[in-house]
Amino acid sequence: MVDLGVELCGVSLANPLIVSSGPLTFSAAGVRRCLAAGAAGAVTKTISRKAAVNPTPHMVSLGKGTLLNTEKWADLAAEQWAEVELPQLEAAGGAVIASLGHTVDVVEALAGRMAGAGATMLEVVSYRAEDMGPMTAAAKRHARLPVLAKLGPAWPNLLDVVDACVEAGADGITAADSWGPALRIDIERARPALGGDYGYAWMSGAAIKPLTVRIVADICRRHPRLPVVATGGVSDAADVVEMLMAGATAVGMHTAPLLKGLGWFEKTARELARWLDDHGYTSPADVRGLALPHLLAGEDCTPLSFRFDRETCTECRRCVTVCAYAARELAGGLMRLDRDACRSCGLCVSVCPNGALTRAPG
Repeated sequence: MVDLGVELCGVSLANPLIVSSGPLTFSAAGVRRCLAAGAAGAVTKTISRKAAVNPTPHMVSLGKGTLLNTEKWADLAAEQWAEVELPQLEAAGGAVIASLGHTVDVVEALAGRMAGAGATMLEVVSYRAEDMGPMTAAAKRHARLPVLAKLGPAWPNLLDVVDACVEAGADGITAADSWGPALRIDIERARPALGGDYGYAWMSGAAIKPLTVRIVADICRRHPRLPVVATGGVSDAADVVEMLMAGATAVGMHTAPLLKGLGWFEKTARELARWLDDHGYTSPADVRGLALPHLLAGEDCTPLSFRFDRETCTECRRCVTVCAYAARELAGGLMRLDRDACRSCGLCVSVCPNGALTRAPG
């Protein structure tokens, strides 16, 4: 029997799924909808003193589960969050994480207020790496709540920033924010697709997942006991497992439920439980960090061995098409591999849509 419950910084969660900061958590009503849909926790849009005014338009789909945005912080002011929104979430049924940014003085002014208004945890976020340690320390001074420090993924010396946050008292790390700046041109208008300075935007969703996995793994190798909320690129239950195996305690997401609807949470939790059960695990904790011992220095150049299931193959020929070395042939349900031509790149396996072609163990 699988129990999806996890403990994040001393807070018990019904499952590892946390909706990260963004448009879905624009208000108490948005947070409540996410929690009711099956998210175990929700991070508010980043709260600052004044409400943000966003350029228009400020979100555009890139397809394949990826977005660009030029959104700013919360479009409700801190007063509204403290007096109205957070108090409404006292019985919302999940962890409410108040995001605060983007400067030390804002955290100094707001951390205690948001804690007193009913937040379960705080998350501090900045555009500047050097502010993260002082912001974390400020949050810990003014609130007796767990504090997460959210990283900017492209900061140089990222692990040094993590060290500074841990030294300042961070209870956990959110890794990481959206990537950018990026730019999309509307070719029909010959103008940026989004409003804002120069149309420069921030990318979230499926395209950034491998970058997030690497950051999470680096942090968890450096600080094995530090809770990490892996955030960025999660599209389905398999992605959740991947983040857990990289060392995450909980997993944040926003683009997937935004694009697919809030039913995503219940569906993903159900599929996560099924995957764990099918593989003999009883909880997310059982798979946490499983991949880390296998991240070894050096290269393995042993030629790959493959398995081909003729019954499963639909002869889509994707494996043949992508082979740059013309090493594969497929005809009449028979697969032939020219071992001398094959470079063991593995691309053929990764594009097979139904697992007819796999790597042999070893």
